[in-house]
Amino acid sequence: MGFASVLTYAQQLVRSYTQPGDRVIDATIGNGNDTLFLAELVGKRGMVYGFDIQREAIDNTTQRFARADRAMDNVRLILDSHDRMLDYIPAHEHERIAAIMFNLGYLPGADETVITTTSTTLSALRTALAILRPHGIVTAVLYPGHTGGDEEAAAVQAWAQSLPAAQYQVLSYRFLNKPSKAPYLLAIEKRTTR
Repeated sequence: MGFASVLTYAQQLVRSYTQPGDRVIDATIGNGNDTLFLAELVGKRGMVYGFDIQREAIDNTTQRFARADRAMDNVRLILDSHDRMLDYIPAHEHERIAAIMFNLGYLPGADETVITTTSTTLSALRTALAILRPHGIVTAVLYPGHTGGDEEAAAVQAWAQSLPAAQYQVLSYRFLNKPSKAPYLLAIEKRTTR
């Protein structure tokens, strides 16, 4: 059986916090793996908002849904930075979002110089916590093994460690006997609104 990969474990966690009809966000859609997972999780009554700054990611995700023969009626793909979530998530859904997934780094198979950045990621994570419902979850898979990834991972981890324990629980999931550059997961549960 074995331990789950960081990507699989992120999905397992999100599954335990989400049910059909929920509102969820894929903050970095990439090739659409988490977007499709979220769409299937929340079902036709739910809603998935997906963000990416690359047209290629939007196209790849649309194709992934087509290959899965899955309609996109409950999916809104947004060609913009994840730090602009508030511009797209309706105000009446703030504090109703069940789960928000981040898979940081770069788009696999694309230009590896186009990466998530520390400043926009931290801004997006702060926004994510603000619009997350109580007992909702944010997952962030961090990739310290590429240029810029070390800085981003360290900053995100320091930010997460500083969150007040009365309001948030923060989990780190990593394999200690793998290279220090291996991807790892941070998950944040929102306990209360204040």
